[in-house]
Amino acid sequence: MLSGARTPLGAAAGLAVLSVAEGLVRSGSPHSSLAVVLVLALATTLPLAFVLGGGRGGRAGAAIAVSAACVLALVPFQALTAGAAVAQLICVYVPARAGRPLLGGIFVVPYVLVALFADQDSARVVAVLLTTLASAAAATGITRHVRSTVLAHSATERAFADSRLEHAARGERARIARELHDVVAHHISMIAVQAENARLTTPGLPPEGASRFLAIGDTARTALTEMRRLLGVLREDAAEEDSGVRRRPQPGLGQLMELLDASREAAGSTTRLIVSGPVTALDPGVEVTAYRIVQEALTNARRHAPGAAVDVELRYGPDELVVRIRDNGPGAVAAGTPGHGLLGMRERAATVGGTLRTGSAHGGGFVIEARLPVRAEVLA
Repeated sequence: MLSGARTPLGAAAGLAVLSVAEGLVRSGSPHSSLAVVLVLALATTLPLAFVLGGGRGGRAGAAIAVSAACVLALVPFQALTAGAAVAQLICVYVPARAGRPLLGGIFVVPYVLVALFADQDSARVVAVLLTTLASAAAATGITRHVRSTVLAHSATERAFADSRLEHAARGERARIARELHDVVAHHISMIAVQAENARLTTPGLPPEGASRFLAIGDTARTALTEMRRLLGVLREDAAEEDSGVRRRPQPGLGQLMELLDASREAAGSTTRLIVSGPVTALDPGVEVTAYRIVQEALTNARRHAPGAAVDVELRYGPDELVVRIRDNGPGAVAAGTPGHGLLGMRERAATVGGTLRTGSAHGGGFVIEARLPVRAEVLA
């Protein structure tokens, strides 16, 4: 604030020094009019500090004082200095810039009268010049004010539109969360309960069947936990203690072995992980995408090729990560009609700037191959 207060005072003092110096040069030597010249030089410049840095009322009063002193210096004494003229132009510009162009225009009127009715030709010439420059200063101030007002209105409208969009998005997320909770989460809970009941109440159930029911229950409970975590993400304003579920970080390739173990137990088939190339740290978005693609591919294999062996291969390269999932099932029949799973995997790969292809594998089976850049390219 201190530095901001010095700036208007410094500008006024600088113009005052210039005006005093010009007045001394004009006087030539000390005589009776020197005092008048010095007083006018100071009166036309020093109040400018209040015009630039004072309150609204102080600015108006100081601007009036500067303009009156400038007119006095021009007509009776012919002692208007260049510094005083600059101060007068500033007094016209500042009110116009602040949205008070009428006040700035009033300061131009005396110079119009001087240009029309003054006896001295030199005073009339200066008045015409000042009128022209003051009109330009007022126009510049008005333009700046209009521009800033338009920008402020545009910013307000954008903020209001963003607020409406955010509110609508929150409402949509809340609606989706309610649907997931009321329908999907309920059915997943029922799967877990029924699997547990079947394991405990089915007479003569062999150990292998009991382990399968146990795996079904565990998978359903894991899915329910993931569903609750997603609900917590959708309900941004919900506290973690309200849901009773501690939010976990998004999974990455570090949790891939756990995913493969769970899939192996659920499917009862061989699932291998093959890693080649120097393992490097990847963008978190790429890791999540790779994990979700593998997760969905394993789900597809269990659905369309039950019991088939699955190989999950990660090939680390300097520019991309190749994720390849292959099963030894019936090949293209496993794909069937392209569904939401394959489409979702393709969309996931595209969000980080990658690609995904699917089809029959050489020698039989079905293959899903994603090529993901080492660094995610977030696409709008």
